[in-house]
Order: sequence, then structure tokens, then C-alpha cells
Amino acid sequence: MMITVEAICYKYKPLKNGELPLKVRIFKDRKSRYINLGVSTKAEDWDFSKNRLKDSHPNKDEIEKLITRTISMLKEKIIELKAEQQDFTAQSLLDRLNASTTRKTVGDIFNEQMQRLADEGRRKYMLSLRYVYNTLITFNKHLDIYFSEIDITFLRRYETWLRKRGVAENTIGIHFRSLRAVYNIAIEQNAVKAENYPFRKYKVSRLHEETAKRSLSKSDVERIIAYKSTNRYMRFPIDIFAFTYYCGGINFIDIANLTPANIIEGKLVYKRHKTSKLIKIPLQPQAVELIKKYQRNNSPYLFPILSDFHETEIQKSNRIHKVISKVNKRLKEIGEELGLPLTLTTYVARHSQATVMKKAGVSTAVIREIMGHSSERVTQIYLDSFDNEQIDNAMKNLL
Repeated sequence: MMITVEAICYKYKPLKNGELPLKVRIFKDRKSRYINLGVSTKAEDWDFSKNRLKDSHPNKDEIEKLITRTISMLKEKIIELKAEQQDFTAQSLLDRLNASTTRKTVGDIFNEQMQRLADEGRRKYMLSLRYVYNTLITFNKHLDIYFSEIDITFLRRYETWLRKRGVAENTIGIHFRSLRAVYNIAIEQNAVKAENYPFRKYKVSRLHEETAKRSLSKSDVERIIAYKSTNRYMRFPIDIFAFTYYCGGINFIDIANLTPANIIEGKLVYKRHKTSKLIKIPLQPQAVELIKKYQRNNSPYLFPILSDFHETEIQKSNRIHKVISKVNKRLKEIGEELGLPLTLTTYVARHSQATVMKKAGVSTAVIREIMGHSSERVTQIYLDSFDNEQIDNAMKNLL
């Protein structure tokens, strides 16, 4: 049985204002189903003999585009079903169309993703996404728009707007990478068609500037660790810097969450908070001494950052943010006093240990394994083949 898809002016049920609703009719197997287009017309503006709008209609071009787009979508689904050799009815065709065109707005998808990240305990990433969400609302006044409206023109206007507000180049890049990631999720959820994807032509990779140097030489690291101060509050930041360096560039949030259970047969074993990658590295003697220095019997943690008081993820996150801010503030003061060529932070220790090992001839792949860079999926496939002896030998280059 042939199937017909056509626009009609539905004259059987006029609206309260007297106009007639416009619909697309699917007719198959002597059964009809309708898609309401959400627009209407006066009877005198519709040519019933030719089944189309008269030229006199004030919004003729816009309504015809809507009709053409809807009929085109239906015909695409018909071709898909025939290619899959699936039989269908007018209703099942309509159901398939509805399932593939989930009408979620940009705001809907952003809020879903922020909630998902919050539920997964990924608060830092959630806050980063919320910041982008807020700037988009400030820029566009609202996000009650569909992703198809985010085209190259929209992206260019957004970039210009960010620049006028003095946003740094790399921060603009982060904004656009976040927006691109959310757009990809929208495609996965059928909230927008893949052919609307604007980032094929609008290259986010150009929104990048060289990051300032963040690593130090081995001799500078030794100067920091050997730093003496009459201020007892300066020693803890230095020890955290040293522990980060001796333990493969471990992140501050991972240090904060370490417990005695993370020490197994002379190794530090933990899951990296950012990637959930399992890290196993040998504990250097200097690192063991730092653990002994700070570990307390009345605390479940190895370092005095978190305590039993910090039960919820928000409490832990706030406490870690507060402590690392103080640590980095004091490290900055130490760096200035030592005349270092960069602003000293715990992150400098992470970069420095990687640089020291690289200069010692350790392969980049082994360094990535030590640092837990598991986001590069293809690289990670062969990184998993490195045995502990290779990592043990690599870590000795730090001493």
C-alpha cells in the first residue's frame, strides 16, 4: 500500500479565533495520522484546490519552510524503515519520528549534565560547566532555545562578547570546549541533528595560547625542599610540595583523601579523583618520612587536611579548597623569596617531577602511567602493559 505525506488545512475543527490549524497528514493502509504544526491560517488564505497557502498569507515563506522541514523528516524516516526492511503503520512512523526528535532546549541539557556531575561527585567539573551556563545566559538572556539555533553566527557573537569582557584566551577555549561537549550530548540524545553540528567549521582548537612555564629544574626543587623558615606554618606547604614531587605528581585532592589503606606493600595505591585511574607507585623513603611526620592515630587520614568532621562531598570540597588556597599562597611567598622564575604552587611540583623524569630519559608513556593520564584512551591501551619494575626504576630518577 502506498503512503502519502502532505500538508493540509484542517477545516473540521476551527480554533477559538476562527482560524484553521495546519497539519501534516500521514496516510497508509487506509488510516490517517496527523502532526500538528502549531500554526493556523484563515480559510481565505488557504487554496484548498491546490492544498497550499495563498500568496496573500503574511507569513507564507516561514510556514512553508516549517511544512517542508516536517515532510522531509517524515520521508527520511520512511527511507530508514524501508532500508531496514521493516513494515510500519502510519502510527508507528509517527512514533519513530517523535522518538528521534526529543525537544530538549540548551538549558535542559545543561541542567541535566550539571545534575549528573553533582550526583557523581564531580563537583569541580560541575561548577566549571555551571560557569559556562551562566555566561551563556548573560550573553543570550536565556537558554530556552534549541541546539539548532547555536550556529556559527551564534558562536562568533559569543566569542566576541567574551573578548569584550576581557576573558583570557585559554578561558574562552575552555568555555567553547564545554559547549561543544554539551552539544555532542545533545546529538546523542537526538535533541539536534548531527548535520547541524557547527564545530566542524568553527574550530575550537584555535582558542589556545601557550601556557606559562610550570616546571622547575631538579636543583630548584631541592632548594624548595631545603628551605628553612622561622614560621612553622611554612613547613606544611613545603612538605606537601615535596610529597607531590616524590609521589609521581599526585594531586592535592588525592593527597587529602589518602588513608593507611592506600599503603600496600611499600607502594602508594589509590584511584585518581579526576579520572578514577588506579595508580600504583613505590613510596620513596622521603615520602615515607613525610607520612610518619603527619599521620595521627586519632585521624583516618595520612595528612591533616580532612577530618571526621568532613562527612559530605560538599564539606570535603570546601575544606580542600580552603587548605590548598593557603598552601599555594605560602608557596608563592617562598618562591618569591627564593627568586624562582614562576609562581610556585603544588601544581608546579606535579609538572616538575614529569620534567625531571623526561630529562632523565624516561619515556613519555611511562610518565603518563605514573601521573594517571588515562583520558587518552588509545595511549592507555598500551600503557597498561608497563610492569611495576619500569615504574619503580623511573621513580628513582627523582632522588
